[in-house]
Amino acid sequence: MTLAESIAERLFQEIIEGRLTTSKPLPPEGELATTYNVSRLTVREAIRILRTQNVVRIRRGRGTEVNPPEEWTSLEAVVRASEGSLGPGPERLLEARRMIEIGAAQLAAERRTDEDLVQLGVQLDEMRAASAAGDVTRFVEADIRFHDVIMRASGNIFVPLLFVPFGRLLIEARRQTSAVPEIQRNAIEQHANIVDALTEGDSEQARVAMEAHMQQTQRDLRQHVLDEQP
Repeated sequence: MTLAESIAERLFQEIIEGRLTTSKPLPPEGELATTYNVSRLTVREAIRILRTQNVVRIRRGRGTEVNPPEEWTSLEAVVRASEGSLGPGPERLLEARRMIEIGAAQLAAERRTDEDLVQLGVQLDEMRAASAAGDVTRFVEADIRFHDVIMRASGNIFVPLLFVPFGRLLIEARRQTSAVPEIQRNAIEQHANIVDALTEGDSEQARVAMEAHMQQTQRDLRQHVLDEQP
């Protein structure tokens, strides 16, 4: 990592921690250079790095300002912001999951192998066993592996890669919901329905099953995690 990249990282950390906000411009280059004990040129390059991700912008007469996260063009930056207080919340992550996973399930119904079905059964059994043992971590790991099998069974090399940047967010989101026994029971039932659809090789049935799972997940999230009325 270059010195400019290091300063850009420190600035970005201050942004996602709320010390630098959209309500006021960043300190002048000279002040930042003094704060970080680097040259103005290094600060300028660090800001340029953040500008390429649209995290900040330069406004004539106002200096450098932080853009709201919805305007950022770096997926990694948005994901990191979402781990803190900035960025889209868990429901937005679920919307992204729905868009990708429903299509993946449809493809998997047509392209899955017998081994894929075996692996889905293994992970479903693992979820049942983990739920019975009250082991949330084990339950979450099996849940994530279950969906990984489906995405790889889609036969499209791009599909599994779409979720790579969301790794930590997906784990944390599932950990929040899977801590509730009722949600575990709902998840097991929905996952079993998905396995049935993929076993039948019916893409429409798979679409309906995965959509039902996403809807149930949203209801559980709102009721048990976000404390909204059902």
